[in-house]
Amino acid sequence: MFVVNSIGVRIVVTASALVLTACAQAPVPEAVFDPNEASNRKMFAFNQKLDRALLAPASSAYGEGLPPGVRRGVSNFSDNVDLPGTVVNKILQGEFEDAMHNTVRFAFNSTFGLLGLFDVATGIGLEERDTDFGETLHRWGIAEGRYVVLPVFGPSTDRDAAGIVVDFVLNPLSYVVPSPESNVLPVANVVSRLGDRYEFGGTIDAVLHEGEDPYASARLFYLDARRYDLGVEVAEEDLYDLYEEAYE
Repeated sequence: MFVVNSIGVRIVVTASALVLTACAQAPVPEAVFDPNEASNRKMFAFNQKLDRALLAPASSAYGEGLPPGVRRGVSNFSDNVDLPGTVVNKILQGEFEDAMHNTVRFAFNSTFGLLGLFDVATGIGLEERDTDFGETLHRWGIAEGRYVVLPVFGPSTDRDAAGIVVDFVLNPLSYVVPSPESNVLPVANVVSRLGDRYEFGGTIDAVLHEGEDPYASARLFYLDARRYDLGVEVAEEDLYDLYEEAYE
């Protein structure tokens, strides 16, 4: 744990210095850059099998075994404990007003919302302003890179895959919550994702398991949605190529 925390501290310190000088514009991505498609398809097939054998049954058992209110509380708690990491990313992006907004949201839900089990902040206009380290890298001008399929996590890019790794050590709560209580943080995240798998099971099944080429569909939906979230303006002909490649 000390080694991981030390790495996390170095990342935060280095990134804090970089944010003062980083002002480059990330290159506009090509429609699809998937040079490792063969290996990506193998990993996609592995994720399909894992979902059928483990994740889908586990999410069904979780969703059908607990009332909606309990599942919502777990999801709220997970979102709340992730929020300090979001605050750090907002600071690294230079979005200080958003960082303060999320900090106040965290304070409200951690106190009046009983450690975040209840989302009282949204009702008073303190909705979450979400982000991650992948977006931070985008703001610093880092290119999207190749499309990749990660085990368990699924569709990603070189940039977002690096962001996932950093986000694991970027949350300040992982440094201040003592062990073994700190183990609650990743467990809550995993359980919350099972709830998401249950809630959006129909959509996930349609993308992951159905259709003529689920791999191409998943790639399309991920790249299109991610670029939209990041505010990337893809040229009309590239956007057409993106959809054409998925459905050709």
